[in-house]
Parts: sequence; C-alpha cells; structure tokens
Amino acid sequence: MLLSALAQSLGEELVEIRGDCEIASMSMDNRKFSNLDRGLFFCVPGARFDGHNFAAQVVENGAVALVVNHFVDVSVPQVQVKNVRAAMSLMAAAFFGHPEREMKLLGVTGTKGKTTTSYLIKAIMEEAGYKVGLIGTTGNMIGQEYIKSEFTTPEPIDFFRTLRHMRDEGVTVVSMEVSAHAIEMGRLAGVHFEAGCYTNLSQDHLDLFGTMERYFQCKKSFFTPQWVSNAAINADDDTSAEILRDITVPHSTFGICGNADIFARDIEITENGVSFIMKLFDMNEYPVKLQLTGMFNVYNALAAAAVGLIVGVAPETITEALAKVRSVPGRAQVLDTHTPYKVILDYSHSPDALENILSTVRQFARGRVISLFGCGGDRDHLKRPIMGEISGRMADFSILTSDNPRTEDPMAILASIEEGIKPTGGKYVVIENRREAIRYALQMGQEGDIIVLAGKGHETYQEIMGVKRPFDEKVVVAELLEEMDK
Repeated sequence: MLLSALAQSLGEELVEIRGDCEIASMSMDNRKFSNLDRGLFFCVPGARFDGHNFAAQVVENGAVALVVNHFVDVSVPQVQVKNVRAAMSLMAAAFFGHPEREMKLLGVTGTKGKTTTSYLIKAIMEEAGYKVGLIGTTGNMIGQEYIKSEFTTPEPIDFFRTLRHMRDEGVTVVSMEVSAHAIEMGRLAGVHFEAGCYTNLSQDHLDLFGTMERYFQCKKSFFTPQWVSNAAINADDDTSAEILRDITVPHSTFGICGNADIFARDIEITENGVSFIMKLFDMNEYPVKLQLTGMFNVYNALAAAAVGLIVGVAPETITEALAKVRSVPGRAQVLDTHTPYKVILDYSHSPDALENILSTVRQFARGRVISLFGCGGDRDHLKRPIMGEISGRMADFSILTSDNPRTEDPMAILASIEEGIKPTGGKYVVIENRREAIRYALQMGQEGDIIVLAGKGHETYQEIMGVKRPFDEKVVVAELLEEMDK
C-alpha cells in the first residue's frame, strides 16, 4: 500500500507529507526493523525513549518511511502528524483493511472487573450463536484458542493485526477490555464500539494520571458518541452520577439497588458460587446461578448481562451462558490443591480489589484468612500503605512479598507497605522472595484456612530489574506442594 494512501486515513491528524513509497509492514519498535520488509516506522515520543532519536538507526536497518511529530534528517519519505500514537491507530486500521468495521466491538472499562466482565460477555455472545474474539489482560482468544498479548489493550499495530486475524477466522463479535492507558495514549483512535460498559473507579494508575480526577475524566471520555453507540453504566458506583449526567448516547444502568434498569435481589454468596434474581426494567425476573463467587461477580454478571441486552441477546440465553462459566484465569480462582485449606489466586493489585477478595473469602472461611501480596514497582506509590492497612485489618495473617518490583528495590516497596500494616496491629511477616513466601503460606495452612495469593493472578512471569522471569503461581504452588509431600 502506498504511504500516500495510508496518509489519507489521517484526517485532521495529518500536518504534511514529504515523499511517497510502497509500504508492506509497520512497527513502532526500533529493534524489529532488521526483519521488516518495506517498513513504516512510527517515531513515538515516550516517557523514557523518543522514537525520533532512533530514526537514523531504523532507516539503516530497512525502514523505508517514517511517521513523525517533526521532520528528522534522514533521506526517506516522512509523514508529519499531530499525534504519532493516534496516527498509528488510524494508519494501522487502513493498512489491515479496517477489520473493526466488519465486527461488533464490545468494550469494558473501569478499574476492577474488566477481565471477568469481558469473559462473561464472550460467553453470552457465544451462547447466542456468534463466533467471538476476546482481547484483554489475560491474552487474546478466538473461540477457545489463546493468543499471547503483552497489554490489556494492545498497541495499535498489534491490535488491528489481531482484529484482521480474528475476522479472517470468522469472528463477528469482539469482547475487549479498554484500559485507561489505551484511551489516554490514543491507541484506539478511530475505533468505534457497538456498546461500552463502565464497571467502577478506584485508586490505580496514579503513576500515569497523577490525580483520581484526571483518571476518572479519562474513563468518562470513553462514553461519548466518538467512541460508543450504546452504554451500560454501574449505577452503584459513586462516580457514575457524573457520567450519567453528561452522557448523550443511549444507555442503561445496572446494580444491586432498585433504581437501576437491571438489578439483582435475593443474593446468596457461598464458597461455590453466587445465586440471585436478575430483575429487568420491564419488571421481568430471571434466576441467575454463577459458579464464580463474591459480590463483585454479581456486578460483573450484571454488567455483562446489560451489554448482552443492548445487542439484543435474550435474557434466557444470558442466564444460561452465565451459569456455564466455571472460572476466569487468575480471578478468584480456586486452585486444585487437594489440601485441607483452600488456595485462591487473584489478580487484586489495587486497594479496592484486595479489600473485595478478602471480604469475599471472609464470608465463607471456616478458619483463618491468610493474605499474601506485594505491590508493583515503578507504579503508584500511594497505594502501598493503603493495601498494607487493608490486609492488616481484614486478614488474620499477612505475608508481605514481592510482586513485580521491576526496577525498584523490593525491600523499599515492602517498607512502604509496612507503613500501612503496622498501625493495624495485624500479624504479618516479610519474605521478599515470592516463591519462599508462598512456601511459608502453604506450610502454615491448616484445615479450614483460605490462603489468598494476591496481585499476580494470571501472570506467568515476575519482572525484576527490568527482566521478566518465568513465575506462574499455579505451577509454583503445585511444585511446592509436591516438594512438601516428599
């Protein structure tokens, strides 16, 4: 495809184009250009690296054209744009033949619940007879086939390549997580969703947004005609009132209170799942039985149901689909340990998420609640003592350990968590090595206890000093239990 033809997709993003050539591939990663044929390189300016500084290198390695914020001194065609990330989304969509226009896109945003809700939407749409793709934190899926992914919402080139692959495989509906990072960075410029869902807002990602208000406004901006045709909003979240006040697209609300369009009553929560009556705006009632437990999964189920109803799925089909979902990777996932105590894997890496999982297991724990968690490095520092306070107050025993310390000193992270846990008087121990911390938890487990391994969830690595090392907690637990048996 000609560079000039791709540039036609840019609209107001285009400033000036100098030169033209045939484009057969594209990338924003300077390390990949030795293998690219007739490649277009996007000079993305970032917090740590500026793609413009690698222009000469990528041209030497085979790039035939550049997309830039400002022209650089290299002898290849260049397209100057206002925002390189937004331009990348628009040009990638055109390069891959606009697959997003051939499918229904259903997007879920919010601090918590995105992954589970997107899985439940996938189940609902499959029950309704569609071939469904999934894009999110745990990876991408076509039907039951997993495709590895690095981001909750992929960078534009990977995103549209994935959509093209999905469409070529017959996918007609895509259920996907929409992260605040993706909205803020323009990764989805030009993409439109048949329906968007808002789960909730709580403290997270302040390393990027600085304030909760800015974080919220980013989420809120998704619910505009530019992005979505219809919306489903959690009526019970404190921030939803502002969204509902200003929203201009057709929308419905869900919650566990009577003023929502779709709400739950007669909720029963056990260690094996949740049951409730789903009542709709037309006053019809439908019994729902989930194999997932916790009040948060009542909200996730209602959110998915609201999206299903928006796109015309029958309520009976929705309840049948919800009942069939056995688990979601790394989300309140009970591991098969054959021990007198339970081990639950959960991705809770924010204050509210940790409080949710601990309050849930507290409802059915016959023994102690043992909380094992850490906080990620190079991320929001403010949440560390908050999470310490939550675990100290809610768990019978806390084990503070590393999560993904990234480039930070793990002990400095743990000291920050301790600032919050010490005033609670809660019992705790610090074991920086996460494998040894899990071993400690398993060794202290007694009949009726529930051990919550929080923070890693579905992840299969641990990032230490910028290096990702294999660390799948399902595998680690199995290995440690085998060692202990011997």
